[in-house]
Amino acid sequence: MTTTLDAAGRRALIETAAAAVIARADELTALDQAIGDGDHGLNMKRGFEAVLADLDAIAAKPLPEGLKQIGTTMVMKVGGASGPLYGTLFLQLGKSLAELAPDAVPSRAELAAALKAAIVAVKARGKSEVGQKTLLDVLAPVQAALAGGADAAALTACAHEAAAATVPLKAIRGRASFLGDRSIGHMDPGARSSEILISTLAAIAGGNSGAAA
Repeated sequence: MTTTLDAAGRRALIETAAAAVIARADELTALDQAIGDGDHGLNMKRGFEAVLADLDAIAAKPLPEGLKQIGTTMVMKVGGASGPLYGTLFLQLGKSLAELAPDAVPSRAELAAALKAAIVAVKARGKSEVGQKTLLDVLAPVQAALAGGADAAALTACAHEAAAATVPLKAIRGRASFLGDRSIGHMDPGARSSEILISTLAAIAGGNSGAAA
């Protein structure tokens, strides 16, 4: 079982997650064109390209500090609502894991607690709750599954099902809320980008038998 995460490991983790989102930018944009400003994919691509541009410096930091730097980058580079929300998510994850030993892999309990705190922070930043057709509708069930002992495959399935479950929801927050009932029948783009990140990270964890062990 992997118990350490050195700079090379952190670099690979960040690079893989960022590349997964960038590769699906067109899909995310198409989802956002249906119910939002149509820029979610472009914004997320811009943010993660900025992360990759500073990848060596970020990976050289301990995981908590690297997460905080990713959060700061997302706030600065990503437009719309996604920047503040994803920035808050990564910043709070970093803060919650601040006591993690250098190069250590967070335990399941540490990850679950950090994600729970990050969800609270995202709720406050977006003035939103679960069930309002946002990224929270993926983050919250995944956090519950993680805390409940789900393995990597189960976490991926949970994220996929949670993103799909936003399709019949009526948007209450964000640009999509302006559409009212017309937002029903479309997947929330923030939920989908969260699913992409979670499934990518879960696949890495499953392969390493590390953080999710």
